[in-house]
Amino acid sequence: MREPTVASLMTAEVIGASPDTPFQDLVRLLEDNRISAVPVVEDDRPVGVVSEADLLPKEEFRAGAEERPGLFAGHAEKHRWAQSAGLTARDVMTSPVRTVTLDTPASRAARELAVAGVRRLFVVDDNGVLVGVLSRRDLLSLYVREDADLRREIKDEVFGRALWVDPLGIGVEVSAGVVTLSGRLEQRSQIEIAEHLVRTTPGVVDVENHLRAEWDDTKPKRQTEIFG
Repeated sequence: MREPTVASLMTAEVIGASPDTPFQDLVRLLEDNRISAVPVVEDDRPVGVVSEADLLPKEEFRAGAEERPGLFAGHAEKHRWAQSAGLTARDVMTSPVRTVTLDTPASRAARELAVAGVRRLFVVDDNGVLVGVLSRRDLLSLYVREDADLRREIKDEVFGRALWVDPLGIGVEVSAGVVTLSGRLEQRSQIEIAEHLVRTTPGVVDVENHLRAEWDDTKPKRQTEIFG
């Protein structure tokens, strides 16, 4: 079974801004479209991103020079101070942009979001052209699947095609995304493979494995068993 890729989960219609988009228009873009960030695009390629956090320094340092960071202020505060004077997207945007490609597996994209601590990744093609955006919500949509669909896929793909086992002899029950497996397989090694394949099926929340094996092929045979 193939893992879903970014191409199958992303939002293709991306609302963007140019480097020269005025500050007030950036605020309107976020508010009118109910989004928290927009990519800054130049020659069809993302060169930065403007989020709500990039615009807030304008309010944070409303008092102007009176609020100027002190000599020993941290880099983050000094950066926000510089943003507060921005008039266009070029002035306030965060760069570089975190991007992924269309064929990036969903799990790798999720790790990138978690490690980077960002809410979205912008999707580019092989030429670096912006083609979509992938948000945390897009990845979580994998878990909004009907239990019956999950059960059918596990029966057909995991046991029927991957393990070449008669799925009629295997119990697969799904409740709120939690899969319970029961029945008997010929070899113990098949049980571990089955659980791994089920866990990696998109939409599975957890697995309760009650499968049993006819014989344990994971233990080395004794010489008397081999040579008689």
